[in-house]
Amino acid sequence: MSPGRPRQLAFGVWLAFRGGVTGWTRLALTATAVGLGVAFLLLAASVPNLLSARDARESARVDYLQDLDRRGDDTLLLGRVDTEFHGVAIRGRLLQPEGPAAPVPPGLTALPGPGEMMVSPALAELLSAPGSELLRARLDYRVAGRIGDEGLSGPGEFAFYAAGDRLAGKSGVQRLNAFGETGQGDGLNPRLMLLVVVAFVVLLAPVVIFLAAAVRFGGESRDRRLAALRLMGADRRMTRWYAAGEALAGGLLGLAIGTVLFLAGRRLIGRFTLWHISVFPADARPSLPLTVTIAVAVPALAVVVSLGVLRKVAVEPLGVVRRAGQGRRRLWWRLLLPIAGLALLAPLFGGRADTHGQLTQVQVGGGVVLLLAGVVTLLPWLVEAVVRRLGGGGGLSWQLAVRRIQMDSASSARLVSGVAVAVAGAIALQTLVAGVRSVSVQDTGADLSRAQVMASLDEGVTFTEAKEITARFAATPGVRSVTGNATSIALVADADQGMPFIMGTCADLREIAEIARCRPGDAFITITTEDDPEPPRPGQRVVVEGTTWTIPATATPVKGERSPDGGAWRGAILVTPEAAADLAAKPLRLLLYLGLDPSEPDAVELVRNTAAEVSPLMRVYGIQEVQVDDRFAGILRGILVGTVAILLLIGTSMLATTLDQLRERRALLATLTAFGVRRAVLTWATLWQMAVPVALGLVPAALIGTGLGLALLVMLGLPPHVGVANLLLTVSAGAGLVTLVTLASLPVQLRLMRPEGLRTE
Repeated sequence: MSPGRPRQLAFGVWLAFRGGVTGWTRLALTATAVGLGVAFLLLAASVPNLLSARDARESARVDYLQDLDRRGDDTLLLGRVDTEFHGVAIRGRLLQPEGPAAPVPPGLTALPGPGEMMVSPALAELLSAPGSELLRARLDYRVAGRIGDEGLSGPGEFAFYAAGDRLAGKSGVQRLNAFGETGQGDGLNPRLMLLVVVAFVVLLAPVVIFLAAAVRFGGESRDRRLAALRLMGADRRMTRWYAAGEALAGGLLGLAIGTVLFLAGRRLIGRFTLWHISVFPADARPSLPLTVTIAVAVPALAVVVSLGVLRKVAVEPLGVVRRAGQGRRRLWWRLLLPIAGLALLAPLFGGRADTHGQLTQVQVGGGVVLLLAGVVTLLPWLVEAVVRRLGGGGGLSWQLAVRRIQMDSASSARLVSGVAVAVAGAIALQTLVAGVRSVSVQDTGADLSRAQVMASLDEGVTFTEAKEITARFAATPGVRSVTGNATSIALVADADQGMPFIMGTCADLREIAEIARCRPGDAFITITTEDDPEPPRPGQRVVVEGTTWTIPATATPVKGERSPDGGAWRGAILVTPEAAADLAAKPLRLLLYLGLDPSEPDAVELVRNTAAEVSPLMRVYGIQEVQVDDRFAGILRGILVGTVAILLLIGTSMLATTLDQLRERRALLATLTAFGVRRAVLTWATLWQMAVPVALGLVPAALIGTGLGLALLVMLGLPPHVGVANLLLTVSAGAGLVTLVTLASLPVQLRLMRPEGLRTE
């Protein structure tokens, strides 16, 4: 940079603040738009700290790594009593100290006393809310305090610690002398790691386009000021750097506004929970290297974009000439970017990608960036090539729209480039998610027509107690049917082989096996397959709950059926209580399947209340037809949150760009109206002017997005699959966003058509 460049940049910054009402409007619009992008980038830069802080708090309260044999002054009995209320997951723990030095979980200063519980702020608010009577009856403890932030994963988490009693010896209760874990977790598997990398790149790519579009606001008024400077003696090179200084002013002011927006939004971020994700404001801290990168890159991007724009503009003392007729855009170099992206990804094909390696992650991220950049570079060429061939047919509104696009196809392409990139990235993510879902989501084989809820009690009850508990559930309002059994493990005497032991009435046993005839005193053995261990034999001796028992010689082989939750019983011993009277008096695990009345909206909550009355340790589950990996579900929720934020940002960018273009064309709109052009014609022209680039932009977006998604699936060794429904939904969402932005800009356009728009300075 020559010695005069800094002075020219500084003069451009001075011009930005001395441009009168028009200059201030342009500067405010640019700075606000850049500020929104900066705020989003700062939030993205905070994600590593958000995740690490959340993981640190969750690691500090881990309570499942210990199960000590002996009690001591420093031991604590802990039982998990998680529950739900109207779809809200609630983390619950029962605590019973065994000595004065018993450990205290993070977030508490002391253990709750008898009949007391400590609750999170979110749960305290839920308990006091109207309509929570069933939850208050279930958690029948006195609220003695709040759980501190260090004991919660986020401010929106629902959690409680309650005092327990008589927990010793109960199944599922653990003894520990400390909370937390010090070891490292297993981390994400390669497929989920790749999904995270691609999601970050896809969600951040539109932000860069948003920032590049923001510094272009007010281009026509800027060109007029530059022409005046040329008249005063400035040469072309000087005017370019003056314009770069104006863009730099918008970028620097945008940095300040973005920082303020981020800090203000951080104070409010703890009040919102989206898809079960909530964060503490103090955790939203951008890492220093990323913050420095943003602070340097945003002003630099403003200068580079401004200089690039003026390459095709000849600023003369008496006006500005845009080099629109310099020739058709070339296609060959625009294809180099997506080809280079595929070349980066090609060595990773075949399912051998080590996505834990940093080099591989950079390689994947770079390939995705180049492919998405291909959408931006191909779009202007495609718009120009198609619009050039559009004739003069159609109505007046169509002709006005086509002529406007033909005059400046680049501006029309830039207007929808953010949507095109977002659609391409979303299609790639949808394709990748569909492939990863195939290995992260499993069909359980559950039959919801038989039962919708399952309840289990691991602490053990006799068969007589089990029937009494079953009767209590049957009497619960909203329960239509109850079937269940008492289960345990039967160990073959003098051998290390275990098999399921199930006790129930004939009606209960028919739910898990094909039994034609059954009478009290009968026993059955379910048939196994070739891959299963050797099944038990009639007359064989087994040990159940410490008692030796002989399988009756009359035990009949039967074919096992799937239970309502999808479980398959093979090689299991099925007995009626009369066939094993000694075992019926032993404490066995109780398992119940409940069918609910769909006309009772609180049926499942009433079932949970009955379970809490039977035992706080009794667990109630909703039977699911599919089982989703927890980490995959968490990543998917994060992608949904990021996608919503990106769509809002892109919509804001498009609306601001459209309003800026309308403001620059206010004199033209007012003139056409004054000469008799109906407002409806101009309104339809605006709609067509947006619809044509959008329709053309979604074509390369769909092709490149689908190709990227398939390439990523091949890289992970997953079968290629294209979800046509998801593809159409994503494309429709992009088109719908543009339609909403266009409709939102119409009131401003109608106002600019008034005669006042003919006034000029």
